[in-house]
Amino acid sequence: MPRRYNYFPCRFTARYPFVRKLMRLFQEHNYPGKLIVVEGVDGSGKSTQLSLLRNWLESRGHSVIFTEWNSSKLISKTIKQAKRSNSLIPVTFSILHATDFADRLENIIIPALKAGLIVLADRYCFTAFARDVARGVDKDWVRNLYGFAIRPNGAFYFQVPVEVSLQRIANSRLPGFYEAGMDVGLSPDPKESYQMFQSIIINEYDKMISEFGFHSMPATRPIHEQQMLFREQAAKVLGI
Repeated sequence: MPRRYNYFPCRFTARYPFVRKLMRLFQEHNYPGKLIVVEGVDGSGKSTQLSLLRNWLESRGHSVIFTEWNSSKLISKTIKQAKRSNSLIPVTFSILHATDFADRLENIIIPALKAGLIVLADRYCFTAFARDVARGVDKDWVRNLYGFAIRPNGAFYFQVPVEVSLQRIANSRLPGFYEAGMDVGLSPDPKESYQMFQSIIINEYDKMISEFGFHSMPATRPIHEQQMLFREQAAKVLGI
């Protein structure tokens, strides 16, 4: 199992539990726009489904802003360069992605919501809640790190068995070093490490379903059938 990392923020939260209640992530935002996010392991089809939803919304005349994980102009290149060296430790990994997220939240997501637009996010802070914890970082520490995040109007979790995820990934490429969790030393074999690491991530996602009110989406259905279900659920969230 990954080494566990513990920090002062989690001890502070344990002693003063009211701090968690003040986090924006546990409160509905009051912006006129709507925020829809998708989550799930690699190979779950969430990006494809979000792209199709975006096309559908735009075809109906809705103004849509799209953002995705690790795409901040401020730091995304730095993260990619650091990953190439395969030398990032879990804490640094977490802080870099939190910086990316903060930049996009303040400069893309919130301004768009203030303007009354629909924001579609391919991965949100829940990705860190699952991946960082799978890497051994303390659960409360990660949540406190993202305490500035706002609550999405709808979070859709695309559920897929780890075997299906690996099969879909392996059809086009081998799992990447960090994607397979090779940095936490679960197994020297990339495919075996991928299954072990992504299984831990899936377990963390499953525990967040009730905590954050995820809409669970069966990601093994045919693409069109899944998209119809996604549109129906998203339309309810958006009030259209």
